[in-house]
Amino acid sequence: MLTSNSSFLGDLQEPFRWIADVTVMEAFESGVLDLPDFFFTGDDYRYRFEPGAKQRFLDLLRERFNSAVMYKGRALKWDTVIEQKTTELARILLSRCANVDFEEPAPQLPRVDDRELRAKILALSQSEARRLGIGKSTLWNMKQIANSSRALRLYEKSRKKIDNV
Repeated sequence: MLTSNSSFLGDLQEPFRWIADVTVMEAFESGVLDLPDFFFTGDDYRYRFEPGAKQRFLDLLRERFNSAVMYKGRALKWDTVIEQKTTELARILLSRCANVDFEEPAPQLPRVDDRELRAKILALSQSEARRLGIGKSTLWNMKQIANSSRALRLYEKSRKKIDNV
């Protein structure tokens, strides 16, 4: 149970809340989580995870925290960066350090799925795809995904070909 310092702990997590937020969005976009994975208990007005869905989400979250980021010239995992930032903050509170920088490292959130890309794929004719070197089955698959609500992930080669349209 948290003590009177719980508001301080809440403040400490804020600079890194985006990690959980992005993971939730990725979980729904990729299909790792879906609405049937949740249920309403009714007695306490809360939604709950199905146990299997909870484990899938935790695996995805663990993967995100274990992903590498460049910090002070080194590739570190996000959980290590968070630990270092917490230590820096503690040093400030103990008057052993003058400041802490919560802006570095900045999150890198490349987005490869956008409406413009989906529109290009859906407008691509079979003959144009063939000219670009995109096979019939690849085009069919890309159009199926582009026309759905699923996350659109393309191989780099296919992405470059589509960008040239």
